Amino acid sequence: MLFNLFGKSKAEKLSERWIFGTMLAFGIVGLLASFVLAVEEFHLLKNPDTILSCTFNLVLNCAAVMKTWQATAFGFPNMFIGLAGFPIVITIALLGLSSVKLPRWFLIGAEIGIGFWTLFAYWLFFNSVYVIEVLCPWCLVVTFTMTVLTATITRYNLLQGTFKLRKSVHKKVVQFLDKDYDKLAVAIWVVFLIGLVFMKFGDALFA
Repeated sequence: MLFNLFGKSKAEKLSERWIFGTMLAFGIVGLLASFVLAVEEFHLLKNPDTILSCTFNLVLNCAAVMKTWQATAFGFPNMFIGLAGFPIVITIALLGLSSVKLPRWFLIGAEIGIGFWTLFAYWLFFNSVYVIEVLCPWCLVVTFTMTVLTATITRYNLLQGTFKLRKSVHKKVVQFLDKDYDKLAVAIWVVFLIGLVFMKFGDALFA
């Protein structure tokens, strides 16, 4: 059952607005990226030799990635997952911004769902870098988007005590989050991924 939030301090409400505002922004970004990829997929189906708008060189080449089996890992184009999933994320964000408290089972489901698709996005990322050896720019946007979405939903769940951690553990976790160490960890992780890309492709990224 959904019910309104009461008794929240201004700081807590501000934190929640930041979390759900970020989730909304990146949900929209992810949806737009998925839509563009879907349009590009249709162009590619109509003309396999067409040059897509997200094809820049031999490394940054959406068309090359779309022609691999990884691009249809579940038997249909991966971008359709985003077209179906990101509206759900946007809905969750809008509920949160509307000061609606989501039930624990719903939050755990959101954590599992977002987490699973983030792992899938990373599976695609590492396949692109080390197996296909070609990058899809819009796919990179989706990977970054999923990283941020996982970080935001996890931060919210930890602050809300969704996982029912022991009080002593929960207190330490909240102190960790209050210092924004989670944001620092995400930033370091993203820089690490960028470093992997540059180590793999180097100047070829700009050829």
